[in-house]
Amino acid sequence: MTAKQILYIFLFLFATVSLATAQQAKISGTVTNFDNKPVDFVRVSIKGSISGDFTNGQGKYQITVPMGDSITLEFSSLGYQKAERKIEKVSGNMVVNIMLREKVLEEVTVTGSQAQTNTMGKIELGNSNLLTDPSIEARISMESGVSKTNELSNQYSVRGGNYDENLVYVNGIEIYRPLLIRSAQQEGLSFLNPSMTKDVKFSTGGFDASYGDKMSSVLDITYKQPTEFEAMVSGSLLGANAYIGSSTGRFSQITGFRYKTTKNLLGTTDTEAEYDPEFIDAQTYMTFKIAPKWEVSFLGNLSSNVFKFTPQSRETKYGSMSDSKNFKVYFDGWEHDKFLTYFGALSLKGKLTENLELGFSGSAFSTREYERYDISGEYQLTDAGLESGGVEDQNGSLLAIGSYLEHARNKLNADVSTLSHSGSFKFNNHDIKWGFTFQKEKIEDKIKEWTVRDSAGYSIPNVPNLVSVYTNQRGDNSINSNRYSGYVQDTYRFTAGESLFYLNAGVRFSHWTFNKETIISPRASLAYVPSSSFVLRFATGLYYQAPFYKEYQRIVTTDGNSVIELNKDIKSQKSLQFVLGGDYKFTAADRPFKFTSEVYYKHLTDLVPYTVDNVKIRYSGENSGKGYAMGLDMKLFGEFIKGTDSWISLSLMKTQQEVDGIKAPLPTDQGYNLSFFFRDYFPGIERLTMNLSASLSQGLPQTPPNSGFISSDVFRTPAYKRVDIGFAWQVLGESFDIRNRSAFCGSFKNIWLGADIFNLFDIKNTNSYYWINDVFNQQYAVPNYLTGRQINFKIVAEF
Repeated sequence: MTAKQILYIFLFLFATVSLATAQQAKISGTVTNFDNKPVDFVRVSIKGSISGDFTNGQGKYQITVPMGDSITLEFSSLGYQKAERKIEKVSGNMVVNIMLREKVLEEVTVTGSQAQTNTMGKIELGNSNLLTDPSIEARISMESGVSKTNELSNQYSVRGGNYDENLVYVNGIEIYRPLLIRSAQQEGLSFLNPSMTKDVKFSTGGFDASYGDKMSSVLDITYKQPTEFEAMVSGSLLGANAYIGSSTGRFSQITGFRYKTTKNLLGTTDTEAEYDPEFIDAQTYMTFKIAPKWEVSFLGNLSSNVFKFTPQSRETKYGSMSDSKNFKVYFDGWEHDKFLTYFGALSLKGKLTENLELGFSGSAFSTREYERYDISGEYQLTDAGLESGGVEDQNGSLLAIGSYLEHARNKLNADVSTLSHSGSFKFNNHDIKWGFTFQKEKIEDKIKEWTVRDSAGYSIPNVPNLVSVYTNQRGDNSINSNRYSGYVQDTYRFTAGESLFYLNAGVRFSHWTFNKETIISPRASLAYVPSSSFVLRFATGLYYQAPFYKEYQRIVTTDGNSVIELNKDIKSQKSLQFVLGGDYKFTAADRPFKFTSEVYYKHLTDLVPYTVDNVKIRYSGENSGKGYAMGLDMKLFGEFIKGTDSWISLSLMKTQQEVDGIKAPLPTDQGYNLSFFFRDYFPGIERLTMNLSASLSQGLPQTPPNSGFISSDVFRTPAYKRVDIGFAWQVLGESFDIRNRSAFCGSFKNIWLGADIFNLFDIKNTNSYYWINDVFNQQYAVPNYLTGRQINFKIVAEF
């Protein structure tokens, strides 16, 4: 081939490419919502074509289209209504901006509908006051991988982890709870106020480096910033709740007050007593714009949880038809517990540039806790089996008789203060975040507990020439320590063909002056998004459970006396986690559905073995254990009934711990956990709604007392089974004809009347066991039952 021919071919190819290029145009623009905020992960494509692009973090996109043609652009994203823009003739490069309208969601709690590209899922609360249990923890407990088997408690277990392994944040500030609580009856109000809450994010594991050093979960709450006046007041047989929000342009505030009493619920238990629980709290969240891009905020909370208890008698019948037992106790004495907590956080955040955000905050948490009781009881246990003919033997044979005296004078003062800085910088497809925190802890703890047991005139344990108590603990400890922690991470967004990827990688570090330990926690996740209806996620990382007071309390027993001391050699527990999961969105019967599943494995080392007594966790104070947790979580969410949202979740799990060659399941192990939420309305009477929640989970492992922190002699409580149902009638609504309203009714947006039935089938769920001994030191486990059926009435008014 001659040089001339080569030149002709080159000119021909150049002309062809130039012509083809000249016949192409670029269309770019920005996609925002109706709040004028950019929307990322919006699929922009030509209708009828598989090619397209996704918007970036600033909502920007760019696609190439043929010149001269008439095309229709499609804009679609999870959580938003699909939009189209028709262009009659493409004559050159164009800019097409568009606003997407969010899909209207029902008032029930729903899983976030936007694409979840990490393990933090978004949950919309809606009007939670209409649900049987309005607390955020109750909603979280219905997520797959989460277990909550005590209706009096706000504590929950995630994937085999204990209650202390869950992180809780409000507006970026870590929240603490009282430490001395040993029974859910004392627990009172959760810090989280659902009426003041705007956003809820939750992760059951594999969370990124911006969150602290815990091994199980993260609950991230953001409170509201009202743009206009709003208020709500509600009341029921269980208490009252009210909040008021307002805005004056640069300043906004929302303030809530809550009162809770569980007196009626406790009255359904086996123990006849005078209950006097009073739980009160007040919260406020204020914001003030000091400049167009800078804002100062304050979050404050005062909480008083007081529990008074004067028991009288108890009768518990348990066992099978052929082996029935009857446990009777006559009490004398009292219990008086008080938990006072104070919290305040001041924050400054803003933008130096469009892509650079900075934040600074300081917070202080203080708790004053008092636990005092002197309760004696005289009991008898009889065998109330069936006589011939199937009639219960009213007299029965006596199995055990005795008495006991329980005494406690416990006091704890804890103060935790923090100073922190956080920031983020966005450039190209990178979103870099960092943070540093200094935390000071000051704790003073005085513990004095003992129990005396007597069986048929013999003190237990029966030691010749010596009167011994059954159990005793004494402690007088204080700590003044500092923690330094920080993190840095990057979220990188990129495309490969028609697929979108999110890669998050980061590292977290922490140092504690008490044990001189420095920990480094690398974490990473990858999300693969081949289409708007499917997301696949993988996350891994090394997670630490940094000890916080209870974990490093060690009991040293000498000559029958137990003294609590602090173990300065304690180390953080470790969890190497692998999480693989995804979401699939589909339509069935013209209704939207979403199926989510995750499979996980957690390799656990340096474990601090513990036991669970009701809701109190007692640690061994030694890093003597290792183990694992693995399982599968699944959830189906959607419109089972058109126009309403319901879901069902199923979790399967297996855990194991090993200490000194002894293997046993973790104390919070549950092989299965099934949760169901269903909402419906009456046809033709949409103002009358119903919500039904149900739970079924395997019973928790139990061991006999004084068998150590791990034992191969494990049995389980019966399965936890509970169904709650609630009805709500909208008496007044915004859509009602205002001409029929009186001046008084015109002040309200909505008024609801409700009725709830707790524990619909009056199932006796076992929470724990009370162990008694006969004179031969034979042990009997008497179940402590949870609450029975109870009806609650309420009214909710919104202004």
